Amino acid sequence: MLPKNEALKNLLGSKPMQPWYRRKLWWILAAGVVLLVALWVVLGSRGPVQPTYVTEPLARGNLTLTVTANGTLQPVRQVNVGSELSGTVRAVHVEVNDRVRKGQVLIELDTSKLEDQVKHARAALVAAQAQLLQAEASARESKAQLARLEEVFRLSNGGLPSATDMDAARATAARTAAAVQSAQAAVDQARANLATNQTNLSKAAITSPMDGVVLTRSVDPGNAVAASLQAVTLLTIAQDLRELKLDVNVDEADVGVLREAQKASFTVSSYPGRRYPGMVQRVAFGSTKTDNVVTYTTTLGVDNSDLTLRPGMTATASIVAVERTDVLRVPNTALRFMPTQPEAQANGGSSIVSKMLPRAPATAPKTARIERRGGPRQIWVLDNGQPRAVQVVTGISDGRMTEVTGDELKEGMLVITEQKVAK
Repeated sequence: MLPKNEALKNLLGSKPMQPWYRRKLWWILAAGVVLLVALWVVLGSRGPVQPTYVTEPLARGNLTLTVTANGTLQPVRQVNVGSELSGTVRAVHVEVNDRVRKGQVLIELDTSKLEDQVKHARAALVAAQAQLLQAEASARESKAQLARLEEVFRLSNGGLPSATDMDAARATAARTAAAVQSAQAAVDQARANLATNQTNLSKAAITSPMDGVVLTRSVDPGNAVAASLQAVTLLTIAQDLRELKLDVNVDEADVGVLREAQKASFTVSSYPGRRYPGMVQRVAFGSTKTDNVVTYTTTLGVDNSDLTLRPGMTATASIVAVERTDVLRVPNTALRFMPTQPEAQANGGSSIVSKMLPRAPATAPKTARIERRGGPRQIWVLDNGQPRAVQVVTGISDGRMTEVTGDELKEGMLVITEQKVAK
């Protein structure tokens, strides 16, 4: 029979407790402490982490400041042909893309009513001319009667005719003279009315105002044309498609560097691999505001001798605003670079926790933008392995490189663009 203590242990299922040196958890904790101490010793013995610098030699080169804008190709001169008269279209003699000459008949309206109006006006003129002849005859008659009475009055020493008869004769002569003038005015009015109707009849044949090409046609025979304050466009004619203009919308931040006669180039979607030359002809003073964005229309002259370009094409233009040749240039990242403090590097290298934390970038984000406002700036150069600040004056920038000048600058100097911490 088992003792009472052993019987109680068997009943409760408990086991005897092991000594501490046989437990695995203690050995795992001890190994972790030893590993951390070893890491601290190894990393601490390396001393402060020295930074490394990414440099680029200061060199000369060319810089070009360009302004980019979008626009639409247009003919140099474009005319919308309409009708001054109301009527029915009888014939259309041209199609789209037809070349026309100045004075060529393009559209004819039905002239039945206009011809009748001309005949009516011509008859009215004949009637007015007859009235004028009658008035002139009456005037001559009254004038002769007045002359006879005056002769009788002279011979009779004022006895005959009476004063009343003389006044009546003079009034009749004046009335007949006025009737002649009125009849003459009626003739002039009838003649002007006839000329107006003849002009309207001539305008029933709509002619081309210039040499050019038909771009659009929006009329067919049988269509009714209604004349109004704003004439309806029947045809659109471009003067000469071998010369076009490109109207681009330039942002208000860029318009200050644009001048006439500056060179430019542009591309269109139809020929993406080809760049067409152009030249600035005009920079508008008036602005256009769209969605709170202020732009200025700039017109470029375009040579289209091969007729590959068409009016209405959307183009992306690059205008050469400023050019610099053989100037000292630095990357834009060099102007934004600022070295970190050595103390911060040493403190960061002495702590294991700090080594495990992520570090902030040593330089600002590399954003490319055009900087036209020159002025004093600062760059850092590598001098005997140490960074040294140099004052410079910046010029133009193409978004990647910037023109710099300064008394301390020498070609070949190592300009720091980025700082890296050795691992």
